[in-house]
Amino acid sequence: MFFLMVAGAGAGSTTCHVAAHALASPVAAIFFASAVCTLALAVLLGSMRLRPPWWCACAVCEAYLTASWTGEFDNLCDWFAHLLRREPGRTVHVHVLGNVLTANPATVEHMLRGRFDNYPKGAPFSAILADFLGRGIFNVDGDSWLFQRKLAAAELASPAIRAFTASVVASELRCRLIPLLHSASAEQGGEEKLLDLQDVFRRFAFDCICKISFGLDPGCLELSLPMSAFADAFDTASMLSARRATAPMHVVWKLKRLLNIGDERELRDAIGLVDDLAAEVIRQRRKLGSATASGDDLLSRFMGSINDDKYLRDIVVSFLLAGRDTVASALTAFFLLLSDHPHVADAIRDEVSRVTAGGRDVDDHPAIASSENLKDMHYVHAALYECMRLFPPVQFDSKFAAGEDTLPDGTPVAKGTRVTYHAYAMGRMESVWGPDCAEFRPERWLRDSQFVPESPYRYPVFQGGVRVCIGKELAIMEMKAAIVAVVQGFDIETVGRSSRRPKFAPGLTATFAGGVPVKVRRRARARG
Repeated sequence: MFFLMVAGAGAGSTTCHVAAHALASPVAAIFFASAVCTLALAVLLGSMRLRPPWWCACAVCEAYLTASWTGEFDNLCDWFAHLLRREPGRTVHVHVLGNVLTANPATVEHMLRGRFDNYPKGAPFSAILADFLGRGIFNVDGDSWLFQRKLAAAELASPAIRAFTASVVASELRCRLIPLLHSASAEQGGEEKLLDLQDVFRRFAFDCICKISFGLDPGCLELSLPMSAFADAFDTASMLSARRATAPMHVVWKLKRLLNIGDERELRDAIGLVDDLAAEVIRQRRKLGSATASGDDLLSRFMGSINDDKYLRDIVVSFLLAGRDTVASALTAFFLLLSDHPHVADAIRDEVSRVTAGGRDVDDHPAIASSENLKDMHYVHAALYECMRLFPPVQFDSKFAAGEDTLPDGTPVAKGTRVTYHAYAMGRMESVWGPDCAEFRPERWLRDSQFVPESPYRYPVFQGGVRVCIGKELAIMEMKAAIVAVVQGFDIETVGRSSRRPKFAPGLTATFAGGVPVKVRRRARARG
């Protein structure tokens, strides 16, 4: 059955063409309809064997199926956080999704360390994201995951890659991001321009990851459409892939994929553009290979071990998801919070001035902090971690139980059950962070002005245990460098917000619906 669906998925618009001809003949139409019904019944019965009935009528499931929760909450993640807060064990079973949700640090440690082998990504999760992520590191288990992780971890830990990353980030800040903000800032007597800060940071992060991971400047790619079209396609593929996971009956999206209709057709078109982008990245990397034999970038290292373009495509897409979307999400949330907490911006400027002895280039533009300077900026580090506590770039992460288990809070878990730890909800738990858990307070991370980390199982933003994020340190360096440069030189004011509670768009990473429009003003000290 799976082979049949994969074969149908690869047929593109041909599926609809064949269906149209089939319906032209009554006998063929009956046969076609019977085949579809048989497929639907088979997938439905298979789904029912793996989890409780989708028609569960408990209060939580009824609220989910009828969307009545939207009367009180703007975001599904906020409703889930509400449900988890009121449960003593911080665990809720959403039967219609076959999903056990948890915000219990002991359970997170159980999943990521104590019983790691029992909680892989699992085949159901991999099937949902297979069209988009393929065999990339975020969608595999076992030997494939271990191979990619070992190779990437070894490279990311090397001094050469760290130095290369620092130089790329500094160049992108000095030559692209800062000039862009400068041109958009309101000068004396000039007209203020609105920027979508989320889009700005996505472009910045995309340029950085292309250079760091692929050794390519995006401007050098020979593409059939503007880069914005490929960025939009990436966002669409992320959103629609995530939507699959929220469907009570997976048979629905599988049938739509087979028939190439609705949002599954839109997803296929978007993935087609993502495939084109990845193919061009691989082509250019091969073209430049002989000219850059040193191979500082990550893709060159993988190409030395892999001779399978489809596999390389999956690795490229995984790099883009990790390096573009998560970094952009965190930076956008940071400046959204900063606009409501100007005293935090002042504290950052004080620390930057103290550590960098003034913090400005000779042309009076914001200086780009060195890696050594960034390590000494404990308040900046604390503010970034505090931001990601409230707005983690990946709001939740799911595993599938390989065998029966009992969670530390006593919740029984059947084989095949999806178990999800909810980082977004955990950041809002009084039981974890105290009565001021809803406040943005960087000081909670400081002891005697030094940054002190929390257990990764209380703060699973970078996962923990065996699957801890291998790009964590480089991502933090990139984000801190951007924060320091922007906060020194500019005031960022959000525009048109009716509430401090943002609304999220569906996606594999946290995305602010409608973007984040802002006005940018150069700080007085930075004016020439």
